Amino acid sequence: MKLRIGQLASETGCQVETIRYYEHIGVLPPPTRAPNNYRVYGDSHRRRLVFIRRMRDLGFSLEEVRALLRMIEGGAYTCAEVQALGQEHLEAVREKIADLRRVESALAELVGRCTGANTPDCSMLEALFEAPRFNAAGQCPSS
Repeated sequence: MKLRIGQLASETGCQVETIRYYEHIGVLPPPTRAPNNYRVYGDSHRRRLVFIRRMRDLGFSLEEVRALLRMIEGGAYTCAEVQALGQEHLEAVREKIADLRRVESALAELVGRCTGANTPDCSMLEALFEAPRFNAAGQCPSS
């Protein structure tokens, strides 16, 4: 299979600029060049790009993508190691979700203070100028 960059972009759902960026930073190997100097990608590029895109869609950082690709390329990995990487990322995602829930709660409280009146007096703005309240653990509810 020989693909030009536009075809590779269409088949993988990646932008052409993203493909070039991934080549530039080394997560996607450089393609061969046709006699007309166009980049020519093969199935291995397509598969790798789908893999990278899927990881990025799941929120993995480029460093995590690199780490997993190094494990795969070296051939010295176990499913347990891959699972550990996934579990670590899952825990980070769960922490972010918990943080977002705290932010949601604090923001809902602020928005709830607002009367929505057609006046310049706004309870929400006043609340934003107040020092935050702390919970029993000594933490600000929105942090």
